Amino acid sequence: MMRVYIELSFDGNAYHGWQRQPNGNTVQEELERALSLFTGTTMAVMGCGRTDAGVHASYFVAHSDWPEEAPRIKRFKDWNEAVWKLNGMLPKAIAIHRISPVHAKAHVRFDATERGYVYHMHTAKDPFLVNRSARIMRNVDFERMQEAAPLLIQKADFAAFCKSGAEQKTTICDVRESRIVSSDGGGRWMYEVSADRFLRNMVRAMVGTLLEIGQGRIEPEDLTAVLASKDRSQAGSSAPADGLYLNRVVYPDFVPWHGKWGQEANGK
Repeated sequence: MMRVYIELSFDGNAYHGWQRQPNGNTVQEELERALSLFTGTTMAVMGCGRTDAGVHASYFVAHSDWPEEAPRIKRFKDWNEAVWKLNGMLPKAIAIHRISPVHAKAHVRFDATERGYVYHMHTAKDPFLVNRSARIMRNVDFERMQEAAPLLIQKADFAAFCKSGAEQKTTICDVRESRIVSSDGGGRWMYEVSADRFLRNMVRAMVGTLLEIGQGRIEPEDLTAVLASKDRSQAGSSAPADGLYLNRVVYPDFVPWHGKWGQEANGK
């Protein structure tokens, strides 16, 4: 067996998240189906994290143990050809970008040192952003949100932003980036956040709380008290899933296919 990292992206609208579910189709299920058909043997994959139903990933990493002997294992000359053929077998909403051999104990979940998400928002009705960005229907002061967002940059207990009932060994997270930026001068906005790890529903709860600030329901400085409460009921409602994208997964010795974050990935 040879362990490989599989870098991919997917549109989450058609799926009940990444992880296999008993009552809905998932990205993991589709990827395992294609790999098994391609190699002629049962293939399992491990993902770098879990994404909820409707959440997208512009960058995601899975690992699998690639068989050296299987009925169809010789039907590609190199990894580029394997990627090309697998993309022809996968649904349109899932794309593999690269397959890379890694060391035998490499683990996409446990070896990741940082993850990042971006949450897209827009204010004017736009048919081309349906299920790609969350439309903000109410009057929101994004400058207030910009003021508040950096207050979340800290290593702390983020239980107030964790889905109730989620099984977490710890709710301590090291949030390293938290900011609101405009992408077109005021009509479209993004919340960018990165951390060593994220809790269930954490980013959507953070966005929902920032929107409460933007709507004037709470003050920016109240965000610190919400965090300190460790009480999910003190934070805002979860923002819709369709604006959320996993877009960053960093490893100490693995440079992503697109070449970004190279220095960080090499630990420089």
